[in-house]
Amino acid sequence: MEQGKDRSLVAKVMDGLVTGIVEDKYGGILPPQDVLSKDFDVSRTVMREALSMLLARDMLDVRPKVGTRIRPMRDWRMIDEDVVSWRFRAKPDPQFMRDVIEFRMLIEPRATAQAAVRASAAEIAGIREAFDAFKPLQPGEAGYDAADELLHTRIVQASGNQFFQQMAAIVRGAVRLVNPRVAQQDNAYARSLAAHARVVEAIERRDPREAEAAALALIDFGADEISRDFSVEVPARA
Repeated sequence: MEQGKDRSLVAKVMDGLVTGIVEDKYGGILPPQDVLSKDFDVSRTVMREALSMLLARDMLDVRPKVGTRIRPMRDWRMIDEDVVSWRFRAKPDPQFMRDVIEFRMLIEPRATAQAAVRASAAEIAGIREAFDAFKPLQPGEAGYDAADELLHTRIVQASGNQFFQQMAAIVRGAVRLVNPRVAQQDNAYARSLAAHARVVEAIERRDPREAEAAALALIDFGADEISRDFSVEVPARA
């Protein structure tokens, strides 16, 4: 098998394994490798490579006389973009939603403030371009989530902080998770648009304090709905 095809097959098997994990198909222990190889109709070499990649992401744990144990999702290596995507596939629980809100409150406002100071003219133009693409779309409409994620990603990237930039995948996942709940609010479209516009305009004015406040207000917009849905306490502002 060609190397490129082999990598593609490994990725496909990984995706299938993760789907089974987040849907609780396997319980806490994966079947033996030979059983999984037959289930996925792949060689043991491909299955071993797929499992090793999940092991490297702290998603599995191999123990003698026990087998391949599925580790709790809280232990998964969330800095990995694939792991972030997989984690957000699982049904959210109250603790996870609380952690999502806390993460956004800690990272996004500061990243937005830094973008107001550090972003190049081209990056600011890119943020405006993303907002203009987002503006005509309404919650629940095709393309809405992708446009919103792009806008948030460009803001984080414009912060110039390499650690924040590495966390852009978590920001995208959080936005995707929160949007359906925000859409349930009264006047969701108008309120969401105004909140996003405030963020973008503050960055364009190079006003870090207003940018940070606007980003936090935007997060609060979704946090209240999550608090009600999952009976979790919204984290206190820093």
